[in-house]
Amino acid sequence: MASAAVIGVGITPFGKYQEQTLVEMAVQAAYEALKDSGLRPGQIEGGFFANALANRLFGDGTIGQNVFWEIGLNKIPVVNLENACTSGSTAFYLAYNAVAAGQAEAVIVAGAEKMWVPDFGLINSGESELETQLGLVAPASFALRAVRHMLEYGTTIEQLARVAVKNRSHAQKNPRAFFQKPITLEEVLAAPLIVDPLTRLQCCPIADGAAALILASPALAEKIGRAVPVRAAVLCTGSYENPQDLARWETDYRGCRLAYEQAGIGPEDLDLVECHDAFTIAEILHYEALGLCPPGEGGRLVSEGATELGGRIPVNVSGGLLSRGHPVAATGVAQIVEIVTQLRREAGPRQVPGARIGLAHCMGGDKAGDTKSFTAVVLGG
Repeated sequence: MASAAVIGVGITPFGKYQEQTLVEMAVQAAYEALKDSGLRPGQIEGGFFANALANRLFGDGTIGQNVFWEIGLNKIPVVNLENACTSGSTAFYLAYNAVAAGQAEAVIVAGAEKMWVPDFGLINSGESELETQLGLVAPASFALRAVRHMLEYGTTIEQLARVAVKNRSHAQKNPRAFFQKPITLEEVLAAPLIVDPLTRLQCCPIADGAAALILASPALAEKIGRAVPVRAAVLCTGSYENPQDLARWETDYRGCRLAYEQAGIGPEDLDLVECHDAFTIAEILHYEALGLCPPGEGGRLVSEGATELGGRIPVNVSGGLLSRGHPVAATGVAQIVEIVTQLRREAGPRQVPGARIGLAHCMGGDKAGDTKSFTAVVLGG
């Protein structure tokens, strides 16, 4: 039995919004989620806010309090956190546990990022770490994984490119996605090379944006209606063991297994997945860790159309990071918002028919070895 449920969601369009502040975007998403839930501000008993970059870029702190005050929330516990790309889903994990433990009847989760700023660079993954000094951070580390997967399993550059084409096709049906113009396989392959074999269209774009949701206890959710139960929320951290297997993320496999065990399901029970497709090879590797296909067959899965809308197991029908955009701390929350929207049958032209169970998958802090952080959330049923 689920011990918490999502009763309200909100999300801004992802894109380039130089005239809009981080707080303004977050307030927009948070207000939308609160309104969607039907709750009054006084019924919210806790707030969890995720942001990965504001402190480094702007020197800002305690942003969550500023955001939640704007929608009428005060005198409640507020947690501000950063956990790279899993910042938003980590906030969800903490919020879920608070509700499941009976500490609150309803809480709000929000993630927001402002990335279109002058002189923005890659997230600092640790200047003193060997991988950083060698340049083995994204996208180079993902390129290494692509080369290894191609060598070990025969995955082709065309199969990698098909992930980008598929997700852009899905984004055409999502009015809040950053890039909605269709692309062809030929365009992906001919795009400027970033790190061999990954071209620019195989790398996710930075974006501004925010997403939010309201979590409630089962008793309150039953009164509200339109609730989507949470069956599992998993957070785990990678290892620093060497040598690492570049064709597999151990944390990815371990985290997915834990999520299935907690939810009492298997991969065959999923109707859709939102996964962390920061680069095309990442989505293929996640297929395998999620058990959507055997190891080494991720390339075949996408080339056969199984992960397209209308296929056996649609993946990233929102457009994913590759086309919806990747405002780091908003991404993990946005993935859950998409799953909730699908399970409510409110996704319009991108609706997965008959969707009952979905999984939101996020990872953060990839190194030349393992992932630093992994989250998985199973909803529905």
